[in-house]
Amino acid sequence: MDHQQPPWSVSGSSQSPRSPSSQPYLHVSVIDPVKLGNGVQAYISYRVITKTNLPEYQGPEKIVIRRYSDFVWLHDRLFEKYKGIFIPPLPEKNAVEKFRFTAEFIEMRRLALDIFLNRVASHHELRQSEDLRTFLQVDEAVMERLRAHENGLFKKPVELMQIFKDVQSKVSNVVLGKEKPVEESNAEYEKLKHYIFELENHLAEAQKHSYRLVKRHRELGKSLSDFGKAMKLLGSCEGDSLGKAFSELGAKSEVVSVRLQKEAQQLLMNFEEPLKDYVLAVQSIKATIAERANAFRQHCELAETMKLKEINLDKLTLTRSDKMREAETEYNQLKQANEEAKRRYDDMVRLMNEEIVRFQEQKTLDMGVAFHNFANGQARLANNIADAWRSLLHKLESC
Repeated sequence: MDHQQPPWSVSGSSQSPRSPSSQPYLHVSVIDPVKLGNGVQAYISYRVITKTNLPEYQGPEKIVIRRYSDFVWLHDRLFEKYKGIFIPPLPEKNAVEKFRFTAEFIEMRRLALDIFLNRVASHHELRQSEDLRTFLQVDEAVMERLRAHENGLFKKPVELMQIFKDVQSKVSNVVLGKEKPVEESNAEYEKLKHYIFELENHLAEAQKHSYRLVKRHRELGKSLSDFGKAMKLLGSCEGDSLGKAFSELGAKSEVVSVRLQKEAQQLLMNFEEPLKDYVLAVQSIKATIAERANAFRQHCELAETMKLKEINLDKLTLTRSDKMREAETEYNQLKQANEEAKRRYDDMVRLMNEEIVRFQEQKTLDMGVAFHNFANGQARLANNIADAWRSLLHKLESC
């Protein structure tokens, strides 16, 4: 099956495999979702195709089979190792049985996973990840062992999602002032945090109402389809021009119904889904904010402890205590740990400053595409509906 990328997935694009061999490229495709297992044990597997000319990969093309929990493994490994970088979001895990395996849900999940992988592959830092190479190349048995080992050491994917939500809640409390831990007093950073939390709220509200638009289009399309069938049946009971008019009205209603249903699908994929995707992206940023807060707090606590150790060391030096050498060793170890904590924190600040610029630029591009698709689709739909009804007028007038 040939899967087409929607226009809003531009942020996931990477160098095409058709580029000249002198240009490095890493292109990933997630295709062919297949349902395996039954009941609560059922899951979807995907073929992941990697095409690249990067020397660290095993060859120009590799095909592996992956499931959603494998993608969770990769996401969590990246989150743990690349502090300060906004890790692209995964689609949410749908636990509602009746929606898990519908054709629409499966296709939307496949597309979101494809976008996730290509965003990782196109990121100048993340594409160098050893875990990404592992994910894209090892066979299924090795991947399963890695996933099982990770789950044993840490948490299962479902629990990780809950932890992610808990982290969001915690950082929300910090930003909103419900907790008062040691935190940065930086006006620009406070402004950034406020913007991120406001952006999440507004995106979530826009996404909720866009879904209502999709639902409205579908309901109106269904109603027109039912109306069209009723008009055709009514026309079959009448004779001559009146019966023909009813039949024509029914036929046009069904045509308009099809166009509404088609536009509802376009609205879902090209407008509502991009908004939902950016809600998840902002939540990833909030998780990074929480990590930065933890790094800053750790550095401050170590610095404070180091001051106390320094005072104690000075006292022991003055009294020429036997414990002076041991205290000096402890102080030097603490100083080294504090310098490392400061380095980690400074690296996170630097990376976040770079990431927020990249995020803003990409958001402007993606949202511009999404809103253009929305306006263009609504204009096209309005014109098609008007043309359909207008073509019927002269037939009804003659009747």
